[in-house]
Amino acid sequence: MTLENGKYIDVKGIRTHYHEAGQGEALLLIHGSGPGVSAWANWRLALPTLSEHFHVYAPDVVGFGYTDRPAGIKYSIDAWVNHMIDFIETIGEKKVSIVGNSFGGAIALNLVHRRPDLVNKVILMGSVGNKSTISKGLDAVWGYEPSFENMKELIKIFAYDQTSAANDDLVEMRYQSSIQEGFHEAFSSMFPAPRQRHLDAMALTDEELASIKHPVLLIHGREDQVIPLEETSWKIAQLIPDAELHVFPHCGHWVQIEKTQEFLAQVIGFLNQAKTAETV
Repeated sequence: MTLENGKYIDVKGIRTHYHEAGQGEALLLIHGSGPGVSAWANWRLALPTLSEHFHVYAPDVVGFGYTDRPAGIKYSIDAWVNHMIDFIETIGEKKVSIVGNSFGGAIALNLVHRRPDLVNKVILMGSVGNKSTISKGLDAVWGYEPSFENMKELIKIFAYDQTSAANDDLVEMRYQSSIQEGFHEAFSSMFPAPRQRHLDAMALTDEELASIKHPVLLIHGREDQVIPLEETSWKIAQLIPDAELHVFPHCGHWVQIEKTQEFLAQVIGFLNQAKTAETV
């Protein structure tokens, strides 16, 4: 079985697809919410290096990728957070650090708020999770209807360097992923218009964010058109007591793809620094 193909585990009745590699401190990677997204699509460039330093788990959140789409499920932040809590407990890890991308960052924030006992450190990348106004970019992502051209336009929104990012190979790969059996049916049921309410449902209050005691690193692309820096990470970093913020210039929403090596250096440095501080 290759890392790309992943494996399956039963998580309280949900057949969950995930990737696992490496050893050491447990690190959970939670993907974003773009059409056709999966853990592999989000983290394929980061997994090899991270697995040299940590015991990495990268699941497909319920409703996404190759994890089950249970009949009758109501997709919500509660469903997604509960799935990740149950995943952590099913794999038998007492504590994990979490890297959450965008929608995955909101899951991470809600998870650490509800179950602080399960979490060591948190890294948020282009993350939502506070009260904010939905951007035109995010509204377009959640309102995607499958076509090659629509996917091409979305990738232009995601990336800073639109010319190189929106190449036909990448567009075709993400488009084909978005039209696999059951993928779009589930996706279109998650964020129906009006979409501001879905963003509101994922948000913690200022008081709840201020109550998070864990070390948190926020990473954001300065030119992010999907989750604008000023509305989200900038404000979250001022509320969480032990939060750091790193902003990448000339970078859109796909930090882990557009700034892969720099992103990895931030993640590894932060986790090791926090680990050292705990043992002093």
